[in-house]
Amino acid sequence: MAFRIALSGLDAASTDLEVTGHNIANASTVGFKESRAEFADIYANSINDVSSSVPGRGVRVTRVAQQFGQGSTEFTSNNLDLAINGEGFYVMRDPGGDQAYTRAGAFSVDRDGYVVNQTGARLQVFPRIGTTGSLFNTGATTDLNLPVVSGTPQATTNIDTTLNLSSAESVPTVALDPSDPAFTFPPDPQSYNHSTATTIYDSQGTAHTATMFYRKIADNQWNVFTFVDGANIDVGGADFAEVQFSTAGAILTAPDPLAGDVDALGNITMDTFNPGGGAADIVGLTFNYSSTTQFGSEFAVNELTQDGFTSGRLSGVDVDGSGVVFARFTNGQSEPLGKIALARFNNTQGLRQIGDTSWAESFSSGDVQLGEAGTSSYGLIQSGALENSNVDLATQLVNLITAQRNFQANAQVITTADAITQSVINIR
Repeated sequence: MAFRIALSGLDAASTDLEVTGHNIANASTVGFKESRAEFADIYANSINDVSSSVPGRGVRVTRVAQQFGQGSTEFTSNNLDLAINGEGFYVMRDPGGDQAYTRAGAFSVDRDGYVVNQTGARLQVFPRIGTTGSLFNTGATTDLNLPVVSGTPQATTNIDTTLNLSSAESVPTVALDPSDPAFTFPPDPQSYNHSTATTIYDSQGTAHTATMFYRKIADNQWNVFTFVDGANIDVGGADFAEVQFSTAGAILTAPDPLAGDVDALGNITMDTFNPGGGAADIVGLTFNYSSTTQFGSEFAVNELTQDGFTSGRLSGVDVDGSGVVFARFTNGQSEPLGKIALARFNNTQGLRQIGDTSWAESFSSGDVQLGEAGTSSYGLIQSGALENSNVDLATQLVNLITAQRNFQANAQVITTADAITQSVINIR
């Protein structure tokens, strides 16, 4: 029986060498998790055997166990390289609908705009609820797809205007009357004190130039004339908006009787007008002057921003720590596309290896549990980074020597058993 015991030892040592060799071969494989050969002794007992005198029958490999320890993080220049710092797997689905799980986060974009791994399986995300906001449906997953354009343009509805109109200015001597048939744009520079301009957008995303002219009427009193592409825009049926300031230089708002066309929020609302080119009417365009002042210092423009934008093309992708994927566009806008779904299992050791640094669910692993990065025990996602293999080469080389010694020792047992058997045969 010594031959069979030694053969079981050779077989176990050979398996140990294979496992160690596999670990060493994948020392540079992104997302790889090392394995460990585990062994148990073999005893052949019967009901009549005396346990203290049974020598044993060798060794067997009980399992090759995956070690899911965290690998080191390597930073890259690709925002679609993703590393999980903590527990969790990426959820991947191939075009046939089969689902797999991986820690390898080297993703790219295929010809159809889907974010895929090296096998072509698509990264799964929780979809956004609706077309605005950052709420996600965590009860379902979908393929992550990067749009080429940002979608529907947004017409300008509000312009934040923060100025200082100098109280030391004189009243212009030349009239500014857009209703005069002789009026030309731009108006005579002697007919106003200062002007500002900004770009606004219509419903089709076409840019228009809005120009505002500020004309002092008397102490603490100003008129604001607004033109879009040279056409005067009315306020309450008048060519201009009336603005007044307190003796402290603050703008007066409704219900102050001297507030003019400024409402309680500091807004001046323009009458409906059509920008042309087939776009929809611009309704309720407001200029927020709540922070505008009239001090003795020089005229200054402190803020002039608007909320409209045109369509744009995809210029980049960002992923935050919670897994929200943002698409950046050339029009300066960003849009959340989804939230990366992470998976975990009660028994990760029970996952079935399917190659390509991926695993599949099994009965032993338990059912998949989907969640969001940074919640419960799920790890955070690091964009522009990859999780390296968790193989420690120094340890594996020591294991290699140990497995080799075990193999040699079992081979020596066979040699010794053979010598003993030969001696028995030679007895006469």
